Amino acid sequence: MRKVKVRLRPIVTKINLPTVLKTAILPGDTVERLFIATQVGEIFYIGDGDIRTFLDIRQRIIKLGGSGGGYDERALLGLAFHPAFFYNGLFYLHYSAAGTQGPGALPKSFNPDPCEPNTFNLRWTNRDTQYDHIDTVEEWILTSNGQPQKRRTLLNLRRPFSNHNGVNSLNFSPETGKLVLTTGDGGSGYDPFNLSQDEMEIAGKIIEIDVAKPTSMNNPPVVSRFNELPVPIQETITVIAKGVRNIPGISFQRNYNQYIKYVGNVGQDLVESIFSFVYYKPIPVTQLAEGSLTQPASEEEGVINFGWRGWEGSFPTSIIRGCAENPKLDQKTMAFYNEAVETSVKRIQPLISYFHQDSRPDKFKGTALTGVQPYMGNGIPALTGSVVFTDLLRKQDSQIPNRGALAYTRVRPECKLNDFSVIETDHNFGTQPAYYVSLGTNLDQSRLYLGAYGSMRVTDLNQGSIFEIVP
Repeated sequence: MRKVKVRLRPIVTKINLPTVLKTAILPGDTVERLFIATQVGEIFYIGDGDIRTFLDIRQRIIKLGGSGGGYDERALLGLAFHPAFFYNGLFYLHYSAAGTQGPGALPKSFNPDPCEPNTFNLRWTNRDTQYDHIDTVEEWILTSNGQPQKRRTLLNLRRPFSNHNGVNSLNFSPETGKLVLTTGDGGSGYDPFNLSQDEMEIAGKIIEIDVAKPTSMNNPPVVSRFNELPVPIQETITVIAKGVRNIPGISFQRNYNQYIKYVGNVGQDLVESIFSFVYYKPIPVTQLAEGSLTQPASEEEGVINFGWRGWEGSFPTSIIRGCAENPKLDQKTMAFYNEAVETSVKRIQPLISYFHQDSRPDKFKGTALTGVQPYMGNGIPALTGSVVFTDLLRKQDSQIPNRGALAYTRVRPECKLNDFSVIETDHNFGTQPAYYVSLGTNLDQSRLYLGAYGSMRVTDLNQGSIFEIVP
């Protein structure tokens, strides 16, 4: 693959951590504008040469950074504009709600022990009291006087742990016109309750919501399983995929009369993975809840399976046992052998898996996938038709400041596992860290936007910058 070098053109500086970057045309406007959602609950857009506030929901967001020294994966996670936003003013939010903090589903972080079978069969019990927080998905409208107002709540989801809630989690499908929600496996590590493979669990799934269907319910109950949803809400939802660990959204690339879907799955210990698929047959939640299938839904209905928790990308999920004297001798033990066997032929293969440890000179050591976007523009010819992605932190062997990674790959005609190439930039971030936390594009995917942050702590404010990736 060709080596590509780009520039980062600054657009905005000194904002809070950006979780979503996408464009829309405001009702009555004529210009496609860049919208920026921050983790703490602000939404801005680029006006005529300045940055303007679109919506501020910081008071609705859960208190962040309360534990773990300021690192947090909750808060404002998703923003999507209705395909007819210009005409109807509808948009959608996904965030962790204020006042919903719980004790968590387990007293300590989970780590499977191959010598202790009980660690493979944990169950999430007492869900009404043993949970971390509640995520909500809401429909809002931009009223005629230019003030956004909440219209209704689509979902209230109880989450077992604070992490793995997804990011850039709301997008509209250009194929179906439905709202797509991507949910992580619920958190901790290694998916303690195997929620991602349980077809009745909402965690670890990709679902479509038909927002055009009325539910006559403005504030649905708090749930964690599909069969707990009231029937009117069940009737609006179909399941696209399962086996998700944690996910930076879904993106769509038009290819003649069909769309290629791209999904990134954040890894546990070994790799970060990007999956692609075209065909799928979603299963209605009403059918799941009725228990009318005699075979698992993924086999009967064509639901996509990414393989987690039995598989981490291209590899069986492993427990790494460190060898202090020589890290090259670290032992890797299969964590969930039976589950890896069970899902080995049901899962789809990734388009690419890149490693947390990679000694090749033209690669990088990954940390966490933070964005996946197809690029269909002509401004950077070497990238036209490719899939661009970002990693939070490019691990370095030297003492230079922490930097994120920008790279690209392509779909191979024979659908085999592909490699990737680093995209080099000459931007000078100075002596401060620059974690690459988000990646976005405009409506026709001819422009790419990068969000960088100077800290891993959400409580360290105003350290964010937005760039356009240009030749």
